[in-house]
Amino acid sequence: MSDDKIIKYERRKSKPQPRAVAPVRRKALTWLAVIAGLVLVWAYYQFIAPPSMP
Repeated sequence: MSDDKIIKYERRKSKPQPRAVAPVRRKALTWLAVIAGLVLVWAYYQFIAPPSMP
């Protein structure tokens, strides 16, 4: 008897779940973004913005 016509039922392989960002890394990235924003605002007012009238 040939095995060609036998249907083998196999479980589907699950797709790998996307890895979530660790809470510590998320907090660090948030603080880094806040600090970068403050530096950009400082640089704008220091070098680009026109001087204000007294």
